[in-house]
Amino acid sequence: MTKLLYITAHPNDETQSFSMAAGKAFIETYKEANPNDEIVYIDLYKESIPHLDTDVFSGWGKLQSGQGFEELSAEEKAKVGRLQELSEQFISGDKYVFVTPLWNFSFPPVMKAYIDSIAVAGKTFKYTEQGPVGLLTDKKALHIQARGGVYSEGPAAAMEMGHRFLKVIMNFFGVPSFESLFIEGHNAMPEKAQEIKENGIARAKDLARTF
Repeated sequence: MTKLLYITAHPNDETQSFSMAAGKAFIETYKEANPNDEIVYIDLYKESIPHLDTDVFSGWGKLQSGQGFEELSAEEKAKVGRLQELSEQFISGDKYVFVTPLWNFSFPPVMKAYIDSIAVAGKTFKYTEQGPVGLLTDKKALHIQARGGVYSEGPAAAMEMGHRFLKVIMNFFGVPSFESLFIEGHNAMPEKAQEIKENGIARAKDLARTF
């Protein structure tokens, strides 16, 4: 059975967010086209995602030195254990759909915290004499991103760092297929906002049938 992880990083729902509206259309159509697939919903605003802090690095250091998990402090156990859960869950997926807005040229902080939790040597990539090598070579991913302005071309294109970051990370993990769906320009052209939204939803449905 194919497992799809539907990962959202937005505090608003589909009634307020163009990216979430397109994401909802995508996942509903995907379920219709792939009724036997397992879909795991991950709302990063509702997940416990430990930041990489003193407890995490201390816990990792103890484990690397040969100490057992039971020897970690309560704080280290909680954070290191949770990070392991998140990375194992990510690895278990066959397909990934990331849904984010463009905030301050990037994505919400919860997405960066999540990426930090899954970027684990020996799980999503490994170090070799030739350099790091991605381990997720049998996966595929999609990023759905709404942008109030136009960033796919023109002078603002170089300023977009959210999608570019995810693209670099997926490539680093070895993911061979990383697609994108951008809904953009609705704030810059409010008179076309509804048309832009409807077009994004239509494209999301088309993508879902072949993803």
